[in-house]
Amino acid sequence: MGHQVPASVLREVGGRPAVEEIELAPPGAGQVRVKLAATGVCHSDLSLATGTMTQVMPVVLGHEGAGVVVEVGAKVTSVRLGDRVVLNWAPACRACWFCEHGEPYLCQNAGRAWGRTHARLADGSPVYPGLGVGGFAGETVVDATSCVPLPDDVPLVEAALLGCAVLTGVGAVRNAAKVRPGESVVVFGLGGVGLSAVQGARIAGAEQVIAVDPMPGKAELARKLGATEVLVPGPDVGKRIRALTGGRGADHAIECVGRADTIRTAWSSTRRGGQTTVVGLGAATDQVTFNALEVGHFARTLRGCMYGSTDPAVDIAFLIDRYRDGSLDLRSMVSQEIGLADVGEAFDRLSAGSGARSVVVFD
Repeated sequence: MGHQVPASVLREVGGRPAVEEIELAPPGAGQVRVKLAATGVCHSDLSLATGTMTQVMPVVLGHEGAGVVVEVGAKVTSVRLGDRVVLNWAPACRACWFCEHGEPYLCQNAGRAWGRTHARLADGSPVYPGLGVGGFAGETVVDATSCVPLPDDVPLVEAALLGCAVLTGVGAVRNAAKVRPGESVVVFGLGGVGLSAVQGARIAGAEQVIAVDPMPGKAELARKLGATEVLVPGPDVGKRIRALTGGRGADHAIECVGRADTIRTAWSSTRRGGQTTVVGLGAATDQVTFNALEVGHFARTLRGCMYGSTDPAVDIAFLIDRYRDGSLDLRSMVSQEIGLADVGEAFDRLSAGSGARSVVVFD
């Protein structure tokens, strides 16, 4: 028999999620059932809901979660009943070319659970887990490889952010950009990932951390988390960034928006020989252009960054150490604690660019 749980179900692209009962399939071999404590509302969830990213419907979105293992399927040895875990939405297979060459964040099999049915609606029709997790539900069934053990001293609500926003933002600074002490960093976009990148730059020892976001209300939080300057974008934002960085531009630009115009501005705000790291996932139709002269003349590096170029099994432990020593502030990243019925409103806030991270908190 399956297990009945409440979930926020999205039935069609562009629709509105609504709370329904779903019946989870029992965990099969290599799978576990996790009782969710909290799930963050990520911009990728919004992109899946609007069709910017492809998703089979109906779906239970939510991939940034933490909870407790309450049932274990056959052949599971990595986690046990009662374990507290952070969920990894892109678990590496450890066997493909990318995994074997030290790039588990590019694992060609990471999405093997994304299109898999994991539950049924009341009418018996299948429902799919967003990015293989389905975290906007009281419980979910995932592969055991999706579970990263969490120590008892990290609160589960804050720990949920480790599963995506913080891994991605801090990872982009630490692993992809490889920011060094004394360098300058400009971060475009102050959502959950961007604010995490600001923290990552501070942790890395950056001398200047310039944050750029159109919502002035985010400035105070950005400064609290490590920004030395907060700018509102405009036609002259590149000029203002160069003025703050000795006329050269920033050593590193971290783009966390995923729009062609913002990527272009980030590139233009980076000094000659510097690096622009694009973290935001945008639309396939949104084209970025460069002229042939500037690429060689400025000798900048433009690189993409998937999931912070991280290996969650390793990098979450690093983040927990930073949480313990006080250099990583997770609590301040949670701007709203909400219920399942409020996911649609959280999507509205994401569309408007307001707030840091809304987190669905379960009883």
